[in-house]
Amino acid sequence: MPVGRAHLVAGSVLFVTFVVEAWEQVGLVYVSDGIAAELGIGDAQLGWALSAVAFGMVPGALLWGAFIDRLGRRKVAVFSLLLYAVLALLAALSPVYWAFLVLRFLSGVAFGGVYTVTFPYFLELLPTRWRGQGAVALSIGFPIGTLLCIGVSQTLGAVSWRAVAIVAAVAGLWAFAILRWVPESPYWLAKQQRHAEAARVLRWLGSPVAEDTRFAVDEDGRSGDIRSLFGPKVRRQFLLLLVVSFTFSWGYWGLQTWLPVLLQSKGLSVSDALWFVAVTQLVSIPGYLLAAVLTRRYGRKKIFLAFVFASAAGGALFGLATGSAQMYAGNLVLAFFSLGAWGIWNTWSGEILPTGLRGLGYSWSTSAILLANTISVPVIGSLMDFGVVSSIIIGSISAFLVLALIAVLPLPETEGRALD
Repeated sequence: MPVGRAHLVAGSVLFVTFVVEAWEQVGLVYVSDGIAAELGIGDAQLGWALSAVAFGMVPGALLWGAFIDRLGRRKVAVFSLLLYAVLALLAALSPVYWAFLVLRFLSGVAFGGVYTVTFPYFLELLPTRWRGQGAVALSIGFPIGTLLCIGVSQTLGAVSWRAVAIVAAVAGLWAFAILRWVPESPYWLAKQQRHAEAARVLRWLGSPVAEDTRFAVDEDGRSGDIRSLFGPKVRRQFLLLLVVSFTFSWGYWGLQTWLPVLLQSKGLSVSDALWFVAVTQLVSIPGYLLAAVLTRRYGRKKIFLAFVFASAAGGALFGLATGSAQMYAGNLVLAFFSLGAWGIWNTWSGEILPTGLRGLGYSWSTSAILLANTISVPVIGSLMDFGVVSSIIIGSISAFLVLALIAVLPLPETEGRALD
């Protein structure tokens, strides 16, 4: 199947969806002072408020994961995003802290669906030979979302943090674009014995499939059955997915969330710290592009290992920096390689499990990512409160990247392999 206009349209819609996802994860970090001042809360309460969405996405990803393989990729993406828009808007209008915290958590539960399904959904629309490059390109939505968030927070944030939160909530209406321009996965349709619909989608994507085609389907394991994830065929790979997802996410997100504060502790002003974060996001874009090119030539595993190793080295240089030049160089290396590695992992982790378990398995690995995101924020904040020096904090974060390197070694290569 060639790459054509239909792939570009669907990919563009899902790219914007990932921009919205990235925006939501960091959406209120850059207006946190306004939240604390208006709601009258301290740093500890603020930390929980900032991580409430990620915390809600942990059970949310598991909850929606049970439906991804049963209801379909498109329905979960649309319903999840619309429900998020309603709850996020209510959270933005909350007058007191406890209501804000609860609604942020519930909006995270709703958001877990679209966050979990986006990558496996796109993978199942792409030709095998373009799958790696297409999915890694989708990952560029993360730095774009972060940059947009910084821009909006620095403009609307001067008016009110609530204006920033309302813009993020309204972005959930992008669900209607998914409904209009992105078809259901042909893999999922074939698994549901809806062969005519699967053939119709493939023809729309540019593949010359006859209307009466019937597809060969692997019947091992029921779709969305959690017990099948612990079956002898996939158990080892599934558990390794969880370990890599957790350790890699802690290693990246633990630094990303507190980066503005760590930068200020090294002598940068608030505006300089935000500018520094923006530059690192821009630097990550060529990192994604390089990862997309190299993974197609050398495979997922080799490039992921190289990029994560380089990320750990960059983090160590940043943590041990004695001058501004070393600090900038270390963090730019970290951003370039860690986000490139994320692009590979978003693709690779969605390819390892079979179609009937892809959505559920990906939801569990996503929950491991989100759990690391949620726990790392207050843990690192506590270390900072206890006066632990930044070099030790960043060293402990980099140690998780090393663990990810070790855990990923037994996983199979999937470059050029058709999805099961």
